[in-house]
Amino acid sequence: MKILVIGGSSFLGRAYVSEALRRGHQVTTFNRGISGPDQPGVEAVRGDRNNPADLERLTAGRHWDAVVDSAGQQPYAVALAARLLRPHADHYTFVSSVHAFTDWPALPVDENSATHPCPADTPADQPPGNHLKAGCERALLEQFGADDSLILNCGLIIGPYENVGRLPWWLERMARGGKVVAPGDPDRALQLIDARDFAAFGLDLLERGESGRYVTTAPRASTTFGGLLTACAEATGSTAELVPVGDEALLAADVQPWTELPLWAPGLPDWAGIWLADTSRAEAAGLRCRPFAETVRDTWAWLQERGPATKPYLQGTTELGIDPEKEQKLLAGTAA
Repeated sequence: MKILVIGGSSFLGRAYVSEALRRGHQVTTFNRGISGPDQPGVEAVRGDRNNPADLERLTAGRHWDAVVDSAGQQPYAVALAARLLRPHADHYTFVSSVHAFTDWPALPVDENSATHPCPADTPADQPPGNHLKAGCERALLEQFGADDSLILNCGLIIGPYENVGRLPWWLERMARGGKVVAPGDPDRALQLIDARDFAAFGLDLLERGESGRYVTTAPRASTTFGGLLTACAEATGSTAELVPVGDEALLAADVQPWTELPLWAPGLPDWAGIWLADTSRAEAAGLRCRPFAETVRDTWAWLQERGPATKPYLQGTTELGIDPEKEQKLLAGTAA
C-alpha cells in the first residue's frame, strides 16, 4: 500500500512508519523536519500542515491508499488536511484520544461514550484542551465520511522514543537509587500501551479497510503502579528503596497528580475512570499487547542509547517530575 503519515518522525508516528516499512508498504512522511530525522526508506516531504500551499504541493501528482494522522491537535488543522487530501487518498486514520470523551477520566469510557461538543470549524490556534480532539474527529468525518474514516481513541502510550517522558522519568528516577516515593495504592491497575503495539493494530485495521472508532489502549489491569515501579527497578538494576506514600499525604503536601509524580492519579471521584477504558472491541479486532516488562526494558535500552535528556520532560508547558527537595520532605514525613 501507499501510505501517507502526517508527522512520522516522533514517537507514535515513528512507530507507524517503522511498522509500515517492515510490512513492505511505500511510505511518504509530511512534516517540518523539526521533531527528528525521517527514517531511511521513506519519501520525506517537508511542509507545515497549517499551510494550504504546503499541503497542495504535497498532494500534487500523488495518491495514497491511506493517510495516518497521529499529530492532529487542532480541528482547523485536521479539517484543512482532510479537505485537501480527500481527492488524493482513499482512507484516513486519525489518532484521537480518550480525552475526547466527556466522561473521562471520572468514568469508564467505550466507543459509544459521548464526546465533547467541540465543532469541526473551531478557529485555529486554540489553547490546549481535551475538547479539541473531539473537534478534530468531527472535522475528519465531515471531509472523509464515516465509511473511509478510522478513529483510534488512544489511552496512555509509552515505549521507546517517548517524547513526553512519563516512563523515562520513572526509569531515570529509579536508576538514581536511594529512597523513592511510591505514590498511592501499589495495586491500582494501569492501562499503558506500547506505541509499537498501537501502530501494529492501527495498520492491521488500515490494511483491512476498517472504519469506525476503537478505544485503543492496553486491557484493564494489564499492570499496576507497583508493577510499574518494580519493572523500572528490574530494568535499570536499581537498588532503590520504595517508600509508600498514600494519596492523602501526597495531596496534603500539594503534590500535583499526573505531573509531579507521572502517572499517579489519586483515588478520588474525578479520577475514578482513568484506567477503566473498555478495550473489548479493539481486542476482538486483533489488538495484542506485549508484556509490560518488555516495554520497560526496551525503553531503558533506548534511554541508554539516547543519553541524558537535553531538556526537561514536559506535558504541554508543565515540567514533569517532583522537585528533589520536595521529595525528600515527603520521604522524611515533614512535607508542609
